[in-house]
Amino acid sequence: MPATKSLDQKLAAIHANPHGAKDFILADAKDADMAFGIGAPGQSPEMHAGEVRLRTLEEYRENMRQITRQGLVDIMLMSASSNAQLSINERLFENSHVTPAARANDTSDVFAVRHGRYIAEPSRPFRTALLDHIQCGHTDCEPEERAKGANLGLYSITFNNNLADDIVALERYREFREEAERKGFRHFLELFDPNSPKGLNAETTPQYINDCIARTLAGVAQPGRPIFLKIVYHGPKSMEELVAYDPHLVVGILGGSAGTTYDAFKLIGEAQKYGARAALFGRKINGAECQLAFVEFLRHIVERNISPEEAVKAYHGVLAKLGIKPHRSLADDMQLQSGVMSYGGSATASVPAGMPKKTSGSAGPKTPKPAATDKHDCGCGGHDPNKCECKPHDHAAANGKPDFAHMTAADKLAYNKAQRDRIFG
Repeated sequence: MPATKSLDQKLAAIHANPHGAKDFILADAKDADMAFGIGAPGQSPEMHAGEVRLRTLEEYRENMRQITRQGLVDIMLMSASSNAQLSINERLFENSHVTPAARANDTSDVFAVRHGRYIAEPSRPFRTALLDHIQCGHTDCEPEERAKGANLGLYSITFNNNLADDIVALERYREFREEAERKGFRHFLELFDPNSPKGLNAETTPQYINDCIARTLAGVAQPGRPIFLKIVYHGPKSMEELVAYDPHLVVGILGGSAGTTYDAFKLIGEAQKYGARAALFGRKINGAECQLAFVEFLRHIVERNISPEEAVKAYHGVLAKLGIKPHRSLADDMQLQSGVMSYGGSATASVPAGMPKKTSGSAGPKTPKPAATDKHDCGCGGHDPNKCECKPHDHAAANGKPDFAHMTAADKLAYNKAQRDRIFG
């Protein structure tokens, strides 16, 4: 008998008690092969100095198997091809409480291939995957076959405040919803920030996104609505506004680029504090030194067993026990690089189940230096958080926000690339 899915249990609890339920949905987003291509699996941790070896697709899928078997995530998001292999051919999720999901569309602003320039152009709706392929592995599924694969998918929209383009995006979303409802296919809705905006800046974009969500879903009855959202976390005010508007609108955040471990842990903790009920982390998990340990600490944070600050120290303790060299020193890994959060001991380090323990001695984590205060809010991602490293036209001098009206074409290209690097989960 198929296992009960934790996703369904948590959604039922949230809707039964929107203001009091403590349930939190955690997803591993390993659908990046539909965006980055060969580079999606990331660099191999076994690479040597001077060598850059990318993981293979099979290594990428093995990480999906391991994290699914670990059982700490509620959703494993994959490309349609990985879903066919793991869900349909291997039956990986049959006796698991983890729900398989597949990216159901791939708008042009995720075409982040090497040497490509697609992400610099206004987003266009596009779908590679077929719902029948996601559900049963071939076209024209029989009704009884639709449960073989995944019955949950991510649908993505990028609005740019351009009427002609945005209407096309809405029409494609309506077509998708019609097909999905007929085939019993559920979805969650992802809204990226504008990648080629008109008349918007960093201050107005969160309000624009919130209004687009409310306006778009106002015309959708319950059977066609997304079961939750996946959006950029714009900070406490924006999150609280959206959650207060409709407590049954389950809001999830995307992770964005890898960043520091503290970026990831603080992001999920802060978003949950202000109303988020889900998080879908892709590169933040995939870029971790030990993905199983990283996921375990994400779960500890949302279960309120540990603070983000303690989790970073404990994570480094686990790496030391395993003999895994961290990407950064503990002091560097405690730095914050995100500009959208308002940030206002010792921890026990346990090795995740199934991971080999190091037998030889290893120095433990050093005491972290205090995190630097992020005094510039432009999000340039510079090495020094106290110094803006933007180009002259990256933002208006008056308020440190992007000023698209005064950007050159080259500035916009660089800015859009940096934005995609930061937000794609």
